[in-house]
Amino acid sequence: MNESSREQKAALRLRIREALKRLPASGWRAASAQACARLQQERIWREAGSVLLYVPLADELDIEPLLQEALLEGKELALPHFKLEEQEYLARRVLDLTQDLRPGRFGIPEPKDGCVEVPLKQLDLVVAPGVGFTLDGRRLGRGRGFYDRLLALVGGVKCGIGFDEQIVDEIPAESHDIRLDCILTPTRWSPVVQGAVIK
Repeated sequence: MNESSREQKAALRLRIREALKRLPASGWRAASAQACARLQQERIWREAGSVLLYVPLADELDIEPLLQEALLEGKELALPHFKLEEQEYLARRVLDLTQDLRPGRFGIPEPKDGCVEVPLKQLDLVVAPGVGFTLDGRRLGRGRGFYDRLLALVGGVKCGIGFDEQIVDEIPAESHDIRLDCILTPTRWSPVVQGAVIK
């Protein structure tokens, strides 16, 4: 990554995080619930047999209700598991959110080692967090590239999810950045086709 692009991304992360700090806790909860409900209405969620979700960090949209809902609906639920040796994420299946999770490499609950690995190519849907998104499918991560390497191997639909405050006009693109197939916020569902947003 060149220095100019790195600086632009750092400034953008700071700007978005400042915007999120202005969201009241009640608004945070309501927006998270609204986004979860919106995703459940979409055909891609209803038809997905296998989904890769995430356990949210404190500054991410809370999709924990979707984890429970996926299990209740009989979906194959997977969560990211960080492999220290390879410095990359893989997907492991979760059957019980109480028994199957342990604190992972970054303090995020992850599937324990005994959970079965789910091939990324077999996933129907991946719901990906990020710091920022554009409506043409670009994603701004936390800067380490771990999630981009995971997304590069996914065979199904890649959906970015975040607050409306995380939508920006432009994100500097790098060769390793993966374009998402759709963007979901509490107020909109934006499929992306060849760089153009379907209205």
